[in-house]
Amino acid sequence: LIMAMLDEWQRIGLMVTGFGLFFLLFGVLMMFDRAMLAFGNLLFVTGVALVIGIQKTSAFFFQKRKIKGTSCFLGGIVIVLIGWPVIGMIIEIFGFINLFGDFFPILIATLRRLPVVGPLLDLPMIRNLTDNYGDNRLPV
Repeated sequence: LIMAMLDEWQRIGLMVTGFGLFFLLFGVLMMFDRAMLAFGNLLFVTGVALVIGIQKTSAFFFQKRKIKGTSCFLGGIVIVLIGWPVIGMIIEIFGFINLFGDFFPILIATLRRLPVVGPLLDLPMIRNLTDNYGDNRLPV
């Protein structure tokens, strides 16, 4: 149903973003392999640009309030490319959290409605952690 609402470029963008996340995950699992991390970063950023468009991507990344996150995220990518993957990924994760932190409450609220993941998020220990970021901070 959701795939029917997306055009071809957005579908390709979702696949490219997924491959980027795949390469990032396995780059970390392969002891911070520089080539896999660099390829994953390239695919992730390209996929996001394909999904939401070039103008919206640049408008998102270069908002005045998100410039710290953007500089850390892109700086982390450059540091990974230079050859310091662990330090680059730490800086990149900090930038990612600053950039996409506004979406975490929406993500948690969506995950709570899923059949398998929802009951796991309702466990007392996990519920205490996710309540800080969950439904009470939704922008709607």
